[in-house]
Amino acid sequence: MANADRAAGLLPVRYITGAPYNGAADVYSTATGDATAIFLGDPVKLSGTSTTINGVVYADVDQAATGDVIIGVVVGVLPVTNDSLIYRAASTARRLLVATDPSLLYEIQEVSGGTALTAAAIGLNADFVVGTGSTITGFSGVELNNVGEAVTNTLDLQILGLVSRADNEVGEHAKWLVRINRHQFANQVAGV
Repeated sequence: MANADRAAGLLPVRYITGAPYNGAADVYSTATGDATAIFLGDPVKLSGTSTTINGVVYADVDQAATGDVIIGVVVGVLPVTNDSLIYRAASTARRLLVATDPSLLYEIQEVSGGTALTAAAIGLNADFVVGTGSTITGFSGVELNNVGEAVTNTLDLQILGLVSRADNEVGEHAKWLVRINRHQFANQVAGV
């Protein structure tokens, strides 16, 4: 059976302790000058700026790229009106709900092509690849890179195992359980 190709970025599943993800998130904002759309499941980083919305000052985040120190993953976009999009459109000031706990584990889809990861990759680190998010579903296009996995601790994610489900197997588009290796709140040098 072939795995379904449904990239959705990083989806919080549970904490490293085994407790289920409870929806906890912190509120951040995006600056109108940021021309990159941000989708549910996108890893984000601090931008070093802030935005004031309705008199409240929020720290701004930008979509993270490979190699960035990540503060968390977008799990929601707060609406401004009833017609608001379910993702953050480019160049708009929005408030984002970001899962920031460094002990969270995430499900992520492996990229197409390359050599499919195997059980031998469990425990290794790998980067993510930024893809185009869906303006229909609002989900991210970020996927797990299957090239260059190693013990190097500066790679973005640590691979913890194959997601155990009947519709998932080793091969193209496999879903993997990972944790953020380069997290702002865990053993990283402070910075923006």
